[in-house]
Amino acid sequence: MASVLWIPVVFTTSCLLIYLLASNLPEHTGSDRSALKFPRNLDELKALATLLDDYHDDNMLYVLILYCSAYMFKQTFAIPGSFFMNLLGGAIFGLWYGFPLTCLLSASGASCCYLLSRHFGKDYIVKYFPDKVGFMQKKVSDNSDSLFFFLLFLRLFPMTPNWFLNMVSPILNIPIHLFFISVFIGLMPYNFICVQTGCMLADLRSTDDIFTFATTLKLLAIAVVALLPGVVINRLKQGRLKTE
Repeated sequence: MASVLWIPVVFTTSCLLIYLLASNLPEHTGSDRSALKFPRNLDELKALATLLDDYHDDNMLYVLILYCSAYMFKQTFAIPGSFFMNLLGGAIFGLWYGFPLTCLLSASGASCCYLLSRHFGKDYIVKYFPDKVGFMQKKVSDNSDSLFFFLLFLRLFPMTPNWFLNMVSPILNIPIHLFFISVFIGLMPYNFICVQTGCMLADLRSTDDIFTFATTLKLLAIAVVALLPGVVINRLKQGRLKTE
């Protein structure tokens, strides 16, 4: 019980740091500071992108630190909104800087969530999600010889609940280095699509225009391709066992 109480402490401290960063926004003529908040819709996202883009030229380091802190905050505590943060990264930093940055932040934030779960929340996740944990333990055991490709498939698959994967991974004894790499590579297609769209944020009319049926099919195809090496490895293993 005592260990889980550290989570609100870490959360409150993180909120305070984000607040201090946002409160110390440098002076800038004609900027609408009211737009500096986590966006809940496309209009708020556009207003925030305009504000930070105005600051970017003269206060690039501040904008970078603020963006990275906000992204890590959302990922660490499994708060919905990384989709908007990826779009924002494209709008502010462009494709060639925004894409690798979002990939790094996705993996780093997910790893922080992993560590929170490992040190403070494992017992509660098992208690409240016993069936899901049991299901994942079986799948990891079945794919132990091709674990990386299985993890990669889970991240590439568009319908995977990434927040739950981040929390359950330490319970499944997935090494953190393997976890980090699978998130970094596995979320690349998703991040690329978001950041690329963010570069044209001003022209975007609806978020539904981003992940169309065709785009979802492409992501599914990539996920299936990532799973194929694991299937081959498992088949070869079964073949060796039969011959022995």
